[in-house]
Amino acid sequence: MRPHVHVNKTPGRARWPRPGRTLALTAAAALLSVLLPAAGATARPAPPKVSQPVYDYAGAVRESVWVDTGLDGDRDGRADRVAVDIVRPREPAAAGRKVPVIMDASPYYSCCGRGNESQKKTYDANGAPVGLPLYYDNYFVPRGYAFAAVDLAGTSRSDGCVDVGGRSDVLSAKAVVDWLNGRARGYTTRTGSTPARATGWSTGATGMIGKSWDGTVANGVAATGVRGLKTIVPIGAISSWYDYYFSQGAPLYDSGPEWLSDYVNSPAARARCGHVQQALVDGAPRSGDRTPLWDERDYVPDARKVRASVFAVHGQQDLNVRTNHLGPWWNALAEAGVERKLWLSQTGHVDPFDFRRADWVPTLHRWFDHYLLGYDNGVDREPMADVERAPGRWSTDKVWPPRTTATTTLRPRPATGQGPGGLGLLPARPGATAAFTDDPALSEADWAAHVDAATPEKAAFVSRPLGRDLRLAGSGSVTVTAAPSTTSAHLSAVLVDLGPATIRDYTAAGEGITTLAHRTCWGASTPGDSACYKETEPKTAEVGHTVFSRGWADLGTWADPDRGRPLTPGKARRITIDLAHADHVVPAGHRLALIVAGTDRGLIDPPDTTPSLTLDLARTSARLPLVGGPAAFLRATAVPPPPDAHRSAPSSTPPPGLPAAPRRDGPAIPDAGR
Repeated sequence: MRPHVHVNKTPGRARWPRPGRTLALTAAAALLSVLLPAAGATARPAPPKVSQPVYDYAGAVRESVWVDTGLDGDRDGRADRVAVDIVRPREPAAAGRKVPVIMDASPYYSCCGRGNESQKKTYDANGAPVGLPLYYDNYFVPRGYAFAAVDLAGTSRSDGCVDVGGRSDVLSAKAVVDWLNGRARGYTTRTGSTPARATGWSTGATGMIGKSWDGTVANGVAATGVRGLKTIVPIGAISSWYDYYFSQGAPLYDSGPEWLSDYVNSPAARARCGHVQQALVDGAPRSGDRTPLWDERDYVPDARKVRASVFAVHGQQDLNVRTNHLGPWWNALAEAGVERKLWLSQTGHVDPFDFRRADWVPTLHRWFDHYLLGYDNGVDREPMADVERAPGRWSTDKVWPPRTTATTTLRPRPATGQGPGGLGLLPARPGATAAFTDDPALSEADWAAHVDAATPEKAAFVSRPLGRDLRLAGSGSVTVTAAPSTTSAHLSAVLVDLGPATIRDYTAAGEGITTLAHRTCWGASTPGDSACYKETEPKTAEVGHTVFSRGWADLGTWADPDRGRPLTPGKARRITIDLAHADHVVPAGHRLALIVAGTDRGLIDPPDTTPSLTLDLARTSARLPLVGGPAAFLRATAVPPPPDAHRSAPSSTPPPGLPAAPRRDGPAIPDAGR
């Protein structure tokens, strides 16, 4: 681990004049020393500017405001107001200067807490905010930002009802952005009439940040095109709530959004929001059919409205909010010409503050300085993507996916003995088949551990050992033509790197991290709000294989992706299963495997029958995003692996450090405590 720092030491100056004549003269002298180098010296470019901690955090303004959302979700006859707890530097306002705002809108501030240490908001005897979760206020307020922690409608001290990603969630947060820009009304109390205005201290420039549901709300607000929202930083965030509960008709969880709404609703909201609960039940049938309720909660079609830049962070092994949320959103933002940046880790559902802290905070600092303060610090010209290749080891890409990435069709071929079938560029002969029987007791970990054995619950197809590294970056798909033996069937398709590796143990309790006892400090502290947090280190596992991309579907949606139908036993149906976004290098000496099976235990629910399925291999294929395209696959498989390569070997047991099935964090608490 790199040693922590309390402040960013990159040289630079604050955007606003610092208090006091001495500081102002010092800043002016520093600027002249850059613009007017000494005689004979070679002029150098000015260093990247970074805002400095020149404001007093202990003396900052701490206040609560209730913003009128214009909705009456709880049907009490008055417009809902959402609570906004604010910490902002006192000095700029006293001097008539304004500051930008970093905002985290969350349903978790009172029910569950935020961050690795499950922090909740605290208040004094008069109800004024004392401690706000996470480091955002501690670190950024001294640097000339305000921090706003918003209780989503229906949660904590806000009116209204939680509707799980719908109008209430999104518009209650959007109303705060409007208030910060003088377009909405705010009040000093929940029910009073004394106005509260932000225009005297806020520039209106707002950056939304948050993990899980919080980041999801940031996506949703950005998709409204609201003016004043300059950037969002969604971490492990949802882009379509349908895809959180279902995957192409296959249910991922055995409960719907009504359970989650009830969990985070405040006691007052639970008493008055039964109509919202019922609407969630009626609008989200467990059949997996797509309804207007899900369309309202899909932000991807509105990516064209996004005005904000986007810095997305996602764990490639996040089995709670999977990377199939990142992929469509990232692609739609690219089509809309949105400025983007990406971090992809090997963790599960983990905040970058807890897996790459010493790099994350300075990077986020420069990101906000650029998009909220207008500093030309070069962060927008740095590599677009950082990808974790091994625990704590990162690579970068100028553009992501790399420009040489090309969709490449790989085709399965039948087994010639008792092992797996082949996987390559050439198609199987007409009439070639493979068969398996759904076994809801087994998972992708079981399938991969027995890839070289002809077990009845899967169909496996494996490439030759690679003679050179093969990289996949982006989203792929698997098209399957399958004849079921019963009237229902669920399908799973997974990509597996067969070979030894040290990975983050994403199935362990920390999802790839171990929390340590010692703390590092990131910003200023007060007696009621510490800036010091427990450090972490990678939690690793030695494995014999790595599942790196997944997809699931209900075969009954073969004709209409929005509506399932009973299958005809013996009748072959063709369906394309979307694979989650990934960036993975299969090293030389390893093999690439495609496994097609039924229920993936712990990740999708089984169908109401137990089908056997026969695959038509001549009409089954995988379209994968290979860096270098088909030529890269041909080169990697045309030559033998080097002698010193880590060769993959058959495995008859799950790899050490991983259980037989991945741990599943259900929708009950999609971000419980972290």
